[in-house]
Amino acid sequence: MTEISPYAADMAAKVEAFVREQIVPYENDPRRDHHGAPTDELVMEMRALAREAGVLTPHIRADGSHLTQRETAVVLIKSGLSPLGPLACNTMAPDEGNMYLIGHVGSPELKARFLKPLVEGKGRSAFFMTEPADWGGAGSDPSMMKTTCRRDGNHWVINGRKTFITGAQGAMVGIVMAASEEEDTKGGACMFLVDLPDAAIRIDEVPNTIDTSMPGGHATLTIDNLRVPAEHMLGNPGDGFKYAQVRLSPARLSHCMRWLGTCMRAHEIASDYACRRHAFGKQLIEHEGVGFMLAENAILIKQCELMIDWCASVLDTGSLGTVESSMAKVSVSEALMKIADNCVQVMGGTGVTERTIVEQAFREVRAFRIYDGPTEVHKWSLAKKIRRDWHKAQEAAASKQAEPA
Repeated sequence: MTEISPYAADMAAKVEAFVREQIVPYENDPRRDHHGAPTDELVMEMRALAREAGVLTPHIRADGSHLTQRETAVVLIKSGLSPLGPLACNTMAPDEGNMYLIGHVGSPELKARFLKPLVEGKGRSAFFMTEPADWGGAGSDPSMMKTTCRRDGNHWVINGRKTFITGAQGAMVGIVMAASEEEDTKGGACMFLVDLPDAAIRIDEVPNTIDTSMPGGHATLTIDNLRVPAEHMLGNPGDGFKYAQVRLSPARLSHCMRWLGTCMRAHEIASDYACRRHAFGKQLIEHEGVGFMLAENAILIKQCELMIDWCASVLDTGSLGTVESSMAKVSVSEALMKIADNCVQVMGGTGVTERTIVEQAFREVRAFRIYDGPTEVHKWSLAKKIRRDWHKAQEAAASKQAEPA
């Protein structure tokens, strides 16, 4: 198991101090867009403070190398102590996952053009994958992707529709996935890096959603004859799904890290409330119904920490960790939902107001149970593996019995 370096431990401590001391006061800042997410003006103001404090993009070292996944966990959990923390520190989704993907797959030229400004926190990015259900496009099943791409000289031309594209409005970099129409790679997925905004990408709608932490919201958009230089393809034609796997497990896990930090803070707030508030002649926490919910939270928080650390250690071996990240995503997202719900319940009427981040934590984690694969999809995938393993075991046993004595 990889060790946590002194560098990462020190960075985590610096991130925690920064978020608690400089970012928490921004939680009541009124600069929000039409659906309640922080504006880019607010984000850039906070990033200037993070840059000055030496905690901007803390998961990537100055030489461009990434922290290990276990080290990333200790840093990203601390950045999540406020819903604004990941935005300020540049550890937010989808940017953190996009930076990871470009850093691992992109050519030196693509890194210089698209990755460098993201690492420097100069703008945001978006990942264009999910497609509208009413169009029959890809959701949890990427094989349903209907957005297409075709060669045209030294460019590729992309057409299609996308939906729930987090941060598309206002982003400067996009990663667009499309299915190839070329004979040699027909149906294979391709990934393209694009400069945004682009007139060929039309935002049709940015709906109001239950979560409000991500600038730019979750757009539905139309891609109409988007021309992308061939050299802006990420990797090779037809290998898009393979590259998506590189991003997939770490991105699932980093969501767990950030939202664990938020729920840890919500638990702190609920615990403080329960110790200060009196009812029926004693502190709320002295009533078993309340005390037991907070005790359950403490247990679940520790379980989440251990699950994240276990999955991170698997990824640090070089494994794709597909099964482990599915397990972690289900376990952590469901546990965080219970933690957030307990915090709201402990605080009663105050828990459903905007006076604290508790109600936001509840909303954000409810959405987290859906994105990056709903709980049910992950369980279905795990069940398929159980079935495959059973068949393999049966075949091995039959083969052994057939061997001559």
